[in-house]
Amino acid sequence: MSPGFVVLSDVDHRILTDIRYATAYNFIGRRVDGYQEPLCLLTRRAAEALRRVQEAALAVGRSLKVYDCYRPQRATEDFLNWAGQPGQDAMKAEFYPRVAKAELVDRGYLGAPSAHSRGSTVDLTLVDVPPPEQARFEPGQPLLACTAPRAQRFPDNSVDMGTGFDCFDPLSHTDSDRIGPVAGENRRQLRQLMADGGFVGYDREWWHFRYRDEPWPDTYFDLPVTRSSAG
Repeated sequence: MSPGFVVLSDVDHRILTDIRYATAYNFIGRRVDGYQEPLCLLTRRAAEALRRVQEAALAVGRSLKVYDCYRPQRATEDFLNWAGQPGQDAMKAEFYPRVAKAELVDRGYLGAPSAHSRGSTVDLTLVDVPPPEQARFEPGQPLLACTAPRAQRFPDNSVDMGTGFDCFDPLSHTDSDRIGPVAGENRRQLRQLMADGGFVGYDREWWHFRYRDEPWPDTYFDLPVTRSSAG
């Protein structure tokens, strides 16, 4: 059974990509199992819907930037295996500075199966147009808490959303009232753009959206993230 994935950049090259799990800059601190290439794979239906959202975002001077799209089941298993092992907290100071690693699953930040494995869920943000330069993370550089004010976090070129991406903390809850008004408005704008495009958010992660009319609502795939998995 083929899910019919497409590479998002083939559908809309204007949507920015920053596929963190294909790099060492993520909460584990290494490339995640299954991410062979830094690509956004999606079902064609979800990709076409995201293209329409991009049109709406560009109309108000902003662009989408995706952090994660289709996620193989083996990647979710990699997350859970990591979560169940003591230690391996190299990235704690940045991605979960105020939550114990042992609580990440119970608090709903990690879990299986993941909607991402169905190919119609994305993690994303908004970026001003033209997009500011994106800083490159170098392994070993000082970590900066994702919960800190924007000027004190890793310099992502995203607009201020109140926290960094994959920040496992109550501040990342979509309706948190502990973020500033600018970040709150940016979250509202992203949520409205995505809702208008047919996507449903997740209350604990401002960046997470599932396409409501997904073609595989009950099927989880394990193809690797590589161009050869498209088509």
